[in-house]
Amino acid sequence: MSDTTVVSDLLIDRADGLLVMTINRPHRRNAIDLPTANALAAALDELDDDPTLHAGVLTGAGGFFSSGMDLKAFAETGERPITRSRGGLGIVGRPPRKPVVAAVDGHVLGGGFEIALACDLIVSGSEARFALPEVKRGLIAAGGGAIRLSQRLPHHVAMEMLLIGEPLAASRALELGLVNRLVPSDQVRSMALELAHAIAGNAPLAVAATKQIVAKSRTLEFDEAYRRQEEIAAPVRASNDAQEGARAFAEKRPPVWRGR
Repeated sequence: MSDTTVVSDLLIDRADGLLVMTINRPHRRNAIDLPTANALAAALDELDDDPTLHAGVLTGAGGFFSSGMDLKAFAETGERPITRSRGGLGIVGRPPRKPVVAAVDGHVLGGGFEIALACDLIVSGSEARFALPEVKRGLIAAGGGAIRLSQRLPHHVAMEMLLIGEPLAASRALELGLVNRLVPSDQVRSMALELAHAIAGNAPLAVAATKQIVAKSRTLEFDEAYRRQEEIAAPVRASNDAQEGARAFAEKRPPVWRGR
């Protein structure tokens, strides 16, 4: 059974331990205005705070993901979709503690690409194209795009995308490891759900701690990263879930995770 609510232009479905968030502004190519950014930030707070939710999926309605900031709203009112709790676009400043899979298709440009980069896995439609074209408009990909892209691609590939601003085909994104799965457009959502269910089937404390270790160790020397990793890993190692994992393995049965 799923439970669907609508907050601003965000559809939120809860089912089987997943929170599925769909940006529902196809008339604006799913551009994010401030109410939608606030709704997304609140949904991600729910994902983090609800112990029955283990992973999220973020996608867009109408055959494409998001075009980023709603420039029309900005031109008309000066509104910028920056939230207090999670920064720009409701996610790029502070992504959730729990994993989120982005299900993308169509043109994934600018802030829309930055939203996808703020997620942990990306499932792409075969016709998707990725770009950070801000330099073509006198701007900078300052919603985390320049930082995250340079962490995930070889230096010269990232610099080409950032300094020239031309789009990258989905097939090339797969070759470079920028996306996890490349599927036909009509399978993007189902594949993202499949990956999210695979994450949700694992021990929630261990999943959250693993994501935290990866996030915190990117810019550290190995010795310091290893020390901080132990600070995060030790409580998980001492948890009931860790004991349950060992018992389930020995007893040849599926584990029953309690998140403690």
